[in-house]
Amino acid sequence: MSENSSKIWFDGELVPWEDANIHVLTHTLHYGLGVFEGIRAYHCENGKTAIFKLDKHIKRLFDSCHIAEIKVPFDHETLKNATINLLKVNELKEAYIRPIIFIGHGTMGVNPQENPIRVAIAAWPWGAYLGDDGLSKGIRVKISSYTRMDVNSFMTKAKICGNYVNSVFAKKEAISLGFDEAIMLDTDGYIAEGSGENVFIVRNGVVKTPPLTSILEGITRNFIFDIAENENIKVVEQRFTRDEFYTADEVFLTGTAAEITPIREADGRKIGNGTPGEITKRLQERFFNTIKGKDKKFESCLTYI
Repeated sequence: MSENSSKIWFDGELVPWEDANIHVLTHTLHYGLGVFEGIRAYHCENGKTAIFKLDKHIKRLFDSCHIAEIKVPFDHETLKNATINLLKVNELKEAYIRPIIFIGHGTMGVNPQENPIRVAIAAWPWGAYLGDDGLSKGIRVKISSYTRMDVNSFMTKAKICGNYVNSVFAKKEAISLGFDEAIMLDTDGYIAEGSGENVFIVRNGVVKTPPLTSILEGITRNFIFDIAENENIKVVEQRFTRDEFYTADEVFLTGTAAEITPIREADGRKIGNGTPGEITKRLQERFFNTIKGKDKKFESCLTYI
């Protein structure tokens, strides 16, 4: 699909891709107060397209707006239906979907006052975020020199646009040094998350992930708990240090973009035997079976269009 022939849902209307523009004095562009989501749609084995966890993503979008004190001019159902219709109009069988709610131009200065709230939803084909090889063989990561934001400095449970400057710095640093992704520590020095992913380690058959302190409550992260319970794999929320990260048997990242991506190396240290571990592969298989509509146990996760 060519971007030039596609549509973007913008303030209640479908507009041509090239016409979905904003003013240079858009408040969010200058100060970063806006919220967004990342959602994926998959082509299933029954020939239909399904959106993964659509309700959960739209709810988190509205939760982020509530945290940011942004009053959304549309309701949940309108944005859900707009997302579904957008995929139909653009004839997308698989897509990454990006809803964004932001503050338009008007008053400048930190306080946006009565500036209009704008809402847009775009969708486009996007393959494996960290590469097909990353999914199958694992990636190399670097513990970042940039720290995940403190809970009293930023609203860490919201997908606020400006929060991701922190992630951009970490990602650029990691790439510049030859790694695939960054892992950030929290302000106490414990493993927090990737630049846009949640982190899991496996040690002695137990899966660990950081508790919901400074991290984003990932929707794919939460789904791992469901899969693991069904697979009789123990998962605990527990802080862990970088040296425990290094000595883990397995490590993997989760997220809408990253899906479930194994980590094979961290800071030049091989994780386990340097290949995706058995627990990671089991969880990965159940995840991909779910999003392809093969796993009837978790079929409720899918919204077919």
